[in-house]
Amino acid sequence: MIEVDGSFGEGGGQILRTTLALAAVLNREVRIYNIRAGRSEPGLRPQHLTAVRAIAEICSASLEGLEVGSTEFVFRPGTRKSGQFRFDIGTAGSITLVLQNLMPVFTFLRGRVEIDITGGTDVKWSPPVDYVRLVTLPTLAKMGYQGTLQVARRGYYPKGGGKARFEAVTQTMLNPITELERGEVTKVIGVSHSLGLPRHVAERQAAAAERVVLERGLPAPQIAIDISQGESGLGPGSGIVLCALTSRGGVLGADCLGERGKPAEEVGSTAGKMLVEELDSNGFLDRHMGDMIIPYMSLAEGISEISVTCVTQHTITNVKVAEQVAGVHFDSVGEIGQAGRLRVKGVGLRSEEYSVSPTG
Repeated sequence: MIEVDGSFGEGGGQILRTTLALAAVLNREVRIYNIRAGRSEPGLRPQHLTAVRAIAEICSASLEGLEVGSTEFVFRPGTRKSGQFRFDIGTAGSITLVLQNLMPVFTFLRGRVEIDITGGTDVKWSPPVDYVRLVTLPTLAKMGYQGTLQVARRGYYPKGGGKARFEAVTQTMLNPITELERGEVTKVIGVSHSLGLPRHVAERQAAAAERVVLERGLPAPQIAIDISQGESGLGPGSGIVLCALTSRGGVLGADCLGERGKPAEEVGSTAGKMLVEELDSNGFLDRHMGDMIIPYMSLAEGISEISVTCVTQHTITNVKVAEQVAGVHFDSVGEIGQAGRLRVKGVGLRSEEYSVSPTG
């Protein structure tokens, strides 16, 4: 059994998600301890339990010690299942963080998977749903990953209530990715969204972001306006996601959420400035995708090597977890706060070799 210290690095839920994703794919029993030990409320929170139970359902895992407040538990994966699933996170728990936990597993399931999830589509400290649609999935497609994400309804903090559907089909394996140069920016796209607010809020967000992008000399952005009327029981909210497409086939993203008292112009300009900051480096992936791709590189066939705009604590944490659970070794990473490179020889898992007997 592999034992993972949940207090390592950033010491948050990322350790939990990456550990369980790789353990489920590779059929490895794990014990995670010191979960969120340094946080104001240590241990598992309700939103973490939803993610754990979701992956446990898909891979028929047995669980020991799983409850709110637990600082350790044991995960023993079993037989993986494809098909249709529904999960309700409750309130505004992040839909995309649950998907982050599940998506690597979908790579090797036999057959099609359809997941309907209710929760928060755009909430703090997690990737917005449009970031996953516009940045994560196109990047993973370069490795052969086939998935789609559709938003049926937005859900913001604190009430949530958003709905999304993720669909994926089986791949034989994941291809390695080698991209060290960003290339030229060929297009800037985005989505400015709001729920239960006047249309001009989303329009002002988009206009402010456009001004920042144009001042940098980048192509005029094509920003879609996504407006939803207020629905009973759902709270208002807004936000914007921007993406820069490059001549090397890369996508770098940035985003900002609206908050009570924050002008729409500040929301849009903040996202624009963050995108410009990402582009100041020649990295192929932005800082967030740079840590999210690590489990996929670890599972791919052959050697992957990519450049990232900025190494973060999440990057270092994910590398450490991947090395421990998947048994891979990252040759280089870089210093936190600086541009870096990720290079690893993946385990080369293939669907026909996808055993159902726990090991490790």
